[in-house]
Amino acid sequence: MRGLTIGKLRGLQSIANADGIFTICAMDHRGSLRRMIARDSPEKVSYEEMVRRKVELCSSLAPQASAVLLDPIYGAAQCISQGALPGGVGLLVSIEATGYEGDPEHRVTRLLDGWSVAKIKRMGASAVKILVYYRPDLAELSGKQRDTVSRVARECLDYDIPFLVEPISYPVGGELSEPEQFAARKAELVIRTAEEMTALPIDVLKAEFPADLRYTTDRRELDTRCRQLSQASRVPWVILSAGVDFETFFRQVEIACQAGASGFLGGRAIWQEAMEIEDPG
Repeated sequence: MRGLTIGKLRGLQSIANADGIFTICAMDHRGSLRRMIARDSPEKVSYEEMVRRKVELCSSLAPQASAVLLDPIYGAAQCISQGALPGGVGLLVSIEATGYEGDPEHRVTRLLDGWSVAKIKRMGASAVKILVYYRPDLAELSGKQRDTVSRVARECLDYDIPFLVEPISYPVGGELSEPEQFAARKAELVIRTAEEMTALPIDVLKAEFPADLRYTTDRRELDTRCRQLSQASRVPWVILSAGVDFETFFRQVEIACQAGASGFLGGRAIWQEAMEIEDPG
């Protein structure tokens, strides 16, 4: 782990538990949350409904977490102002716009209009997070994505606040119609991505599990892949959930943490069933 300034160190302490482990709940979903609330007509989900759902989630889950990840449009300020986020729970705020620009095989991350690291710092957040779609084998595109990450990383250095990066792989070419092809490349993509992303001045890597458990089930192989990910990452890493079911995520967390992960930063795997409750009573 590279040296940390006092501000970054304090920020990381704020999002970890007393044992220094990250047990973070992600609630920064926007487009995906709309689809979960109203699968057939997500565009009809109102701003008020999005805020209500996030406040409910935060009220229920934040006391059990070391920190929560919220978006700056529907969640962060609202959960603070409505008392849904306890003062002793860390706050991460996402800085990327929802979705991506470009076609599905060439996804480009853009930053959220009207938001900056400075603004996130002023609202009292403990850390900044960015999601970037990433294929290390697409050289020109991956270079552009790293440039975006580097720009935010420099701002985080200027404002002395921790920076977490969430690179997400996606299928291209024949992988679109043959999911087993994409699954076969998962470990390679995730590990190479970790090498490239953590060469930048970031503080924590929010990594995908380096295997698809629908196709790879051997525990020894899974252990090996997670240890390779630990070796590839120059910074602490946490495992993300990517919308899998809770049982799958539980198994991924167990394997990843035994192989070197510093915890988890999970979202839908933890709370997706709650979206089916229309009246929490």
